[in-house]
Amino acid sequence: MSEEKMKYMRLLAEKYPTLSSLEREIINLSAILNLPKGTEHFMSDIHGEYEAFCHILNNCSGVIREKAERIFRGRLSDEEQGELCTLIYYPKEKLSLLDKENAVNHEWYRTTLEQMLELARDLSSKYTRSKVRKAMPEDFAYIIDELMHAQPDEDDNQVRYHNEILETILRIDAEDFVIALAELIKRLAVDRLHIVGDIFDRGDSADRIVELLMKHPCVDIEWGNHDILWMGAACGSDACIANVVRNCIKYRTMATLENGYGISLRKLTLFAQKLYPDLSPMDAALKAITVIQFKLEGQIILRNSDYNMNDRLILHTIDMNDGTFLSEGERYKLNDTFFPTLDKSDPYRLTDGEQKVVAELRGAFLNSARLQGHVAFLFENGGMYRRCNGNLLYHGCVPMNDSGSFETVYLFGEQLSGREYFDTADEVARLVFFGEEKNLLGLDFMWYLWCSPLSPLCGRKLKTFERAFTDDKTAWHEEKNPYYRYYYEEFSCDKILEEFGLDSDTAHIINGHTPVRTVKGELPIRAGGKLLVIDGGFCEKYHDTTGIAGYTLIYNSHGLRLKTHRPFCSVEEALKENQDIISESEIIETRKDRMMVADTDDGAEIKRHIGDLQELLYLYRCGTIRPQKG
Repeated sequence: MSEEKMKYMRLLAEKYPTLSSLEREIINLSAILNLPKGTEHFMSDIHGEYEAFCHILNNCSGVIREKAERIFRGRLSDEEQGELCTLIYYPKEKLSLLDKENAVNHEWYRTTLEQMLELARDLSSKYTRSKVRKAMPEDFAYIIDELMHAQPDEDDNQVRYHNEILETILRIDAEDFVIALAELIKRLAVDRLHIVGDIFDRGDSADRIVELLMKHPCVDIEWGNHDILWMGAACGSDACIANVVRNCIKYRTMATLENGYGISLRKLTLFAQKLYPDLSPMDAALKAITVIQFKLEGQIILRNSDYNMNDRLILHTIDMNDGTFLSEGERYKLNDTFFPTLDKSDPYRLTDGEQKVVAELRGAFLNSARLQGHVAFLFENGGMYRRCNGNLLYHGCVPMNDSGSFETVYLFGEQLSGREYFDTADEVARLVFFGEEKNLLGLDFMWYLWCSPLSPLCGRKLKTFERAFTDDKTAWHEEKNPYYRYYYEEFSCDKILEEFGLDSDTAHIINGHTPVRTVKGELPIRAGGKLLVIDGGFCEKYHDTTGIAGYTLIYNSHGLRLKTHRPFCSVEEALKENQDIISESEIIETRKDRMMVADTDDGAEIKRHIGDLQELLYLYRCGTIRPQKG
């Protein structure tokens, strides 16, 4: 055994100093390997829609209702099951409503607690008792543990003990106990939550969603293009800041900026009203920040020739004489020709007034403690992609060329493609946020990740200028990367999976970013089930386009199920009418044998650890390392 390995063994011996403690841990870990894998829940493209997100998070994409239907079939009516599920989803709100209706009493609490305990016992069956105990709300952990594991005995001592605990709870703190039990049930229903990008954008409560995710015990995030835009803004990228502000004004989600993150738009609005007195304050602010955005983006493109985005330089092509601009070789009519801050001789230069507005906004983004905390959370718990239990998760695309090969980009003096491109992008983004100095090249790259046709997070040519300044919709078409043609083919998906080190025979790609237009006959399942697109239009503004309200994915020990969701009514209706999101379930893959912990990534790590422990056990037994007595 090498000196380094022996040093590691001695450190391991400090954690397990006795033979009994070592043997106990080997037995415990070996037993864990034979438990069913925990349920994974995949969600994508939330876009600031807090209520719908919160509900799907609470009902675990229907998992809790399915469990309730199975357990209480024949004992509770559909209406009673709905009442119980709504209580679990929104315990505080539902209890308050029931209390106002005088619907709760001693007997209601006892019956409800018994039902909730039965549901919790069923959900806990695939976890160790230790893990279940850790998932319990701290204040009630001991009591819940006792109630969940009480067993009948010859003299019914355990039953009497169980009843006395319940009676004491009912006398002292029944409401808080129901709330604690509801939280445990939701925690046990899903073991791990995956957010496959785009927490931010169209909805007005992205900050509240991040707060909710920060409280989740086991979550990872695969960054989306809208996430990286906010992350770039928090790093101090002026172009990212301008895009964020413009989007918030355009979609009327200023509450996220102003109330959520304390970022004032007052200086921008005052500046804009002087420039455009005939417009409303918000329309004036939108136009002012739009012009600023195109100037800042032009500066980035001009100083980064390797981005190959010169076709996005449009300001210098504007012809005020005939009111047109040039886009991809074609001239289009402007719908607005009043640009008082545009200098024909230097169109991408900010005026003094624009510079002051940008400087103030940059300071506000950099000094927003809540925004900086949220972005730190995205960096600490997220990344460009993730490999988890045989699945590859990423938001956008693996850029390809017309022949179906991985596209090579030239960035930072390197040729990058495939997985190496993702890894480099991830590393650069982290250096920008965590580095002591804000490198201009890195800040520019954050903007590039947001909108470049060759960005893994975007993969299409954004026509923001055309959509803003011409009514000719032929100029609006946003060409997508060839990836979005090739991801229908099994061969291409196999190539991607192998590039990221996964078994193409068994692995899947979980993809977001592009809404599935169900109303036009599109399906979320691509390449014979190799790739699943779970952006089905979570955002309310996409519902008419997609025809649904989003897809989510459930991966439990039995296999993969795709969940199709109908639009969410409201929390108020859910509480009053016990209305749930109507979800349809489609089985993607069913395993012949249940997937156990031993078959997961965690299981592989546990096996490696057991191997180390067995080596230590051998060293103890042969006397190379002497265990302590105990």
